Amino acid sequence: MKKDYLKIAGKKFVSRLIVGTGKYKSMPECAKAIHISGAEIVTVAVRRVNISDKKKPLLMDYIDPKKITYLPNTAGCFTSDDALRTLRLAREIGGWKLVKLEVLGDKKTLYPDMIETLKSTKILTKEGFKVMVYCTDDPLMAKRLEDVGACAIMPLAAPIGSGLGIQNKTNIKIIRDQTKLPLIIDAGLGQASDAAIAMELGCDGVLINTAIAKAKNPFQMAKAMKYSVIAGRESYLSGRIEKSLYGSPSSPKKGII
Repeated sequence: MKKDYLKIAGKKFVSRLIVGTGKYKSMPECAKAIHISGAEIVTVAVRRVNISDKKKPLLMDYIDPKKITYLPNTAGCFTSDDALRTLRLAREIGGWKLVKLEVLGDKKTLYPDMIETLKSTKILTKEGFKVMVYCTDDPLMAKRLEDVGACAIMPLAAPIGSGLGIQNKTNIKIIRDQTKLPLIIDAGLGQASDAAIAMELGCDGVLINTAIAKAKNPFQMAKAMKYSVIAGRESYLSGRIEKSLYGSPSSPKKGII
């Protein structure tokens, strides 16, 4: 069988599970959960991570950037200017060009401000960044992000950290149908079945942080998410049966004794 890679901005990844690095009790717990999950990409909130004070734990000491792809993100940014400044800083510090953009609209819902997000995407792509964009599940806005050069579309399933699961499957299906870009569900997943559903809808991957980091057993949840993503992808590729209102016998009618 042909190897089924996740392809983003010219890079290939075996795992379709992207994991966040925030909210864990400790760096060792974070590193172990990521190892168990099999994730090859981890998101790093540039505004919140310690990158210079050697007296405090450094993420790089626990998660090797030579083995795991770091995806700097703009978590905590509420304006385009803040997001642009943050990602330019990430590029200066680590040379990162593959980044995750999120520009939040308000502190209560943490929904993305799509006007600021679209503006930021335009600017960043012109500056040579490869931009994976956190967005609403609006198919029209997703298409606009693609048109201005985003390298991946990352609609939320539900509000960040809510654990509600996918709230609008129809919109996700429409976005899947209209884009050739990687489609990655970002935010709102709570359990393994949510990840499997996302993959069965045809998504190319999922990004999960809170559901793993805040689970009663993060390591067990990391393992569950790993295999649910694999199962969901296999289910999608296998081609499910058509839905029917009526039953269909499992055994053929011919040759009945």
